Amino acid sequence: MKNKGVWMNYHLMLLPGTILLFIFNIIPMFGIVIAFQNFIPGKLIWKQNWTGLDNFLFMLQIPDSRQVFLNTVIIASMKIVLGIAVPVAFALLLHEVRSRWFKRWVQTIVYLPHFMSWVILSGIILTLFSLDGIINQIVALFGAEPIMFMASNTWFRPIIVASDIWKEFGFGTIIYLAALTGINPALYEAAEIDGASRLQKLRYITLPGITTTIVLLSTLSLGNILNAGFDQIFTMYNPLVYSTGDIIDTYVYRLGLIQMQYGLATAIGLLKSVIAIILIVISYRLAYKFANYRIF
Repeated sequence: MKNKGVWMNYHLMLLPGTILLFIFNIIPMFGIVIAFQNFIPGKLIWKQNWTGLDNFLFMLQIPDSRQVFLNTVIIASMKIVLGIAVPVAFALLLHEVRSRWFKRWVQTIVYLPHFMSWVILSGIILTLFSLDGIINQIVALFGAEPIMFMASNTWFRPIIVASDIWKEFGFGTIIYLAALTGINPALYEAAEIDGASRLQKLRYITLPGITTTIVLLSTLSLGNILNAGFDQIFTMYNPLVYSTGDIIDTYVYRLGLIQMQYGLATAIGLLKSVIAIILIVISYRLAYKFANYRIF
């Protein structure tokens, strides 16, 4: 009876979160029927004109849709690759530091941007890369003309990716540092006795010791291939860089809430969700196969 009471208390603790999840995540899912309708605000959703797959067919015919999907995949892929490579490299460098206070100080500094919202960080980045910002002032010192970074299709993607890596690599570094602490110190002692150099210990002990973590995070990140970061790009982009910076989420926002093409916007969002679910299932299967990771 005592155990039963404990389980009841646990379920009561979960109840508020479950109710909020049902209200804000489950109930709105019924709105996906708008993707199959010519939705007109003001009419009841079951009295709308049904169009079948017309919204999806129209979506495939629009050149903007193809470009938006391409932009999303390119930006997300760059973020995933560099989002793994940079934290791994930085964790390996920080792991070699012998001073504990310096290591903790650096770790705290690089971790701070993770807690800042993109509203704040975007304002900082837009100021730095503005026409009269500090970056263009440095460029002017070398006799070059000022560059409109945030209005350039050449510079926008690198700035987006670099700023995202700067914001998040501190969090990834902590994960890899935790994996590095799990390596048996006896392996390094044995390698030291055998006369192994630092590079050899890195190659034959350190990297194999965190390979499982790298593979796990790499495979799990496949599910985010269509998430290029709405809040970051929405606060930084402008019509001049739509051809290289417009992603699925910002495109859906403009179609649905600005141009009021609700059916088309819902169809694009639904297609993205279906593809994302497939990628998530694949990524978890790969994670189980290569890293023996599973949720259930």
